[in-house]
Amino acid sequence: MRILIVKLSSIGDVVHTLPAASLLKHHFSDARITWVVDPRAGAILKNSPVIDELIELDTRAVRKGLLNGSAHNGFHAQLKKLRDSAKDNGVAPSDIAIDFQGLLKSGLVAFASGASRRIGFCSEDLRERISRMFLTEQIDTKQLNHVIEKNLALARALIDTSAQSAKNSATTNYRYEFPISISTEDERFAEEAISNNSGPFAIINPGGGWRTKLWPAERFAELADWLWSDCALETLVTYGPGEEPLARQVASFARSGKVRPQASTLKQFVAIARRAALFVGGDTGPLHLAAAAGSPIVGLFGPTSPDRNGPFNPLDITVGRDLWCRTGCHRRSCWHWECMDISVDEVKQAALRRLSNGHYTERELIEL
Repeated sequence: MRILIVKLSSIGDVVHTLPAASLLKHHFSDARITWVVDPRAGAILKNSPVIDELIELDTRAVRKGLLNGSAHNGFHAQLKKLRDSAKDNGVAPSDIAIDFQGLLKSGLVAFASGASRRIGFCSEDLRERISRMFLTEQIDTKQLNHVIEKNLALARALIDTSAQSAKNSATTNYRYEFPISISTEDERFAEEAISNNSGPFAIINPGGGWRTKLWPAERFAELADWLWSDCALETLVTYGPGEEPLARQVASFARSGKVRPQASTLKQFVAIARRAALFVGGDTGPLHLAAAAGSPIVGLFGPTSPDRNGPFNPLDITVGRDLWCRTGCHRRSCWHWECMDISVDEVKQAALRRLSNGHYTERELIEL
């Protein structure tokens, strides 16, 4: 059997799909699993033991191809790369494609793969409902809250051969499996990054892909100073591409001298997060990587729902304001900001509760 996973981006979305990929590999050990991903999110998947082939597809070119006639050739070149990949590796095209994204472009990728069976979400859970035209099967996922469970329902539909079986077998279990390959070099980097710390440390990640997800830098700085004065935790302020000025701003606002910006690759971040006593940040890639790594988490949620996207360990805590406009929001810009108007005291109290609840080991978290 040849299975194609279509989950293009973002980092958090890719992380949330890994348990489904792992489930498929466990049940179809002889299957060839190919994953199509955007290059910006693909790094976390490289050398994963559950993926036989990784195809990086520039989704920006796909979108341009859909919307811009001048990019027509580039778009078709991207899809040809997908079709030719199996041929180049001496295998037939995919038998089954699973669209874990629910967008027009992901549906088109699944269709272009040549797979005769194309599985996706029910229309209510599709981000762009027009993408259902590319599916041959839609699975009822609307009764499930967390996106990981929705993704697992698609995998179970293939395993159990019927949508009803997938629906009945979907049970919440936070001990999901995240098969991320971390090299000895990544582990060494993490050890060096924390070597100057005098003891346990926290991670603060102030960035976010959307402006509406950002908490003020001065509040992060106040929190970091408190983590040192009251919890004896030094702080690493992690950041991704384009976020270094924000991380340095947090560090500059802090007064304790125990707050340090830290750059890393995605896998280096996972290695660091496995060693952290606490992670505090918004609904963005690093939070979901930290959750996969087993870090104790306090998540700051505004325009997105923690029930769907939040950390899955029941000991983790999310803080936010569930306003009238949150349902179906996903706004990247907004005329008001109340949903992220979270006080530092609220986050301090959440951090105290999470720190008092203990720390699961990686072994305990990796259980399907």
